[in-house]
Amino acid sequence: MKRKLESMEDLLQAVEYYGFLPFFPNDIPGFSVEEMCAPAYWFAEDRDGPWEWKGPAAQTKRCAYGKLFRKKAGFISREWLPELVNFRRDGYDFDARCDDGLVFHKDEELYNTVHAEGEILSKFLKKKLDYRKGGNTGFETCITRLQMQTYLCVSDFIRLKDKNGRPYGWAVAQYTTPEHLFGYDYVTSAYKSEPKDSEEKMIAHLKNLLPSTEVQIRKLLK
Repeated sequence: MKRKLESMEDLLQAVEYYGFLPFFPNDIPGFSVEEMCAPAYWFAEDRDGPWEWKGPAAQTKRCAYGKLFRKKAGFISREWLPELVNFRRDGYDFDARCDDGLVFHKDEELYNTVHAEGEILSKFLKKKLDYRKGGNTGFETCITRLQMQTYLCVSDFIRLKDKNGRPYGWAVAQYTTPEHLFGYDYVTSAYKSEPKDSEEKMIAHLKNLLPSTEVQIRKLLK
């Protein structure tokens, strides 16, 4: 955890080593991209840093990115994704969760729209579902909940372009499903195990790597 991240490859290797890597500080001291990144790369004007790396990192398909830890952003390696999916979904595919009446209507609309599109920028997702002044509300709450449940993730960050084709403003999140990125069979490959077994497997893995308590790890993975 003392290593300093100085490139996107450093970031990807850290994600693959730990399996899980929050973007922001949390209850486990030092265990975040922000704390592990060399200061010279944080909001630097002359070089790319974590904010620029996260989209291309997700595009490599060596990891998944989204609001995965306590409703805040972070990475999970391809290797450990099925275990987190099995634990967080509690064995439910999205359709099955809907059939059992466990999904809010707005969540269902958001998920179905992203699923149908394959990948869609947040701006256009909001437009399709009328998230605007005088229209629907609660977009961030719903989209965060779907990411925490591992039904959605972020596949890239893309800057919008003006009528002359010039990029402007901050990069916008592009949402997709883990199944779209990695394939249904792979993402659900841990479904054969009990969700509790996946949780214990993840806890045992992180306990071997982190100077943390089991309580802190459970809180992070919850």
